[in-house]
Amino acid sequence: MCKECGCGLTGGKARINEAHSHEHHHPHSHGGHLHPHGKRTVDLNRSLMEKNDRLADLNRTKFRKQKLLVLNIVSSPGSGKTTFIRETAVRLKDQLRVGVIVGDLATDNDAVRLGAAGIPVVQVTTGTVCHLDAEMVARAMERLDLGALEVLVIENVGNLVCPADYDLGEDLRVVLTSVTEGEDKPLKYPPMFHSAHVAIVTKTDLAGAAGFDRRQAIGNLERISHHARIFELSAKTGQGMEEWIGFLAREHAAVNDKRSSAITRTLNAFLKH
Repeated sequence: MCKECGCGLTGGKARINEAHSHEHHHPHSHGGHLHPHGKRTVDLNRSLMEKNDRLADLNRTKFRKQKLLVLNIVSSPGSGKTTFIRETAVRLKDQLRVGVIVGDLATDNDAVRLGAAGIPVVQVTTGTVCHLDAEMVARAMERLDLGALEVLVIENVGNLVCPADYDLGEDLRVVLTSVTEGEDKPLKYPPMFHSAHVAIVTKTDLAGAAGFDRRQAIGNLERISHHARIFELSAKTGQGMEEWIGFLAREHAAVNDKRSSAITRTLNAFLKH
């Protein structure tokens, strides 16, 4: 993953909305040790992840102040993320207002598709970087009216490896796997599936044509994502979407109830002193 292979240290550029660009800088570590001849080795990976975690906490604080339910949607390319997100937003519109941050290495195709459905969307074009990080999300959300939203969906770059390392400040990490990808994705990419709060089997309308073994696939998900809530659905036909939408509505209410309770406890503790 990024912290082992260094692919997040390439110095690639990320562009927001195809118009606002910034260099994807990574800081130097404050630690390190000296080698003979005065050479110093520093752990850039550690510094990178520490910076990301700090920024993710700042994102999380902002999301909580805005009373947002935030989803980080991850999958391999071609799993149907964008169609799934579009149908989720459209079906939720009478209950909860949804905005989207889209991450891709190149093009704004997904943002255009979502925008055509009337969904507030910001595109992050990452260049050579194979994941979104907390800084990219922070910059992108500046271009959204968060006060007008109740759910923020982050569509991560199509990749089941590196995004597993990066906390974005989300409430729920949602991993998608389509029936056309086979049954063994959780076994091949355990860190991602183990880190997910929700696992979704998509394109169930194609299960017969793909020769999909549902029992084996669900067994693999339960083995690796044993703590995750599992959904099976087709965004195209709508099968299973109602259950997913109901889950999101309940999660939004539950998250904000917890936040309100925490604020009340803090206030009561302050008043007692």
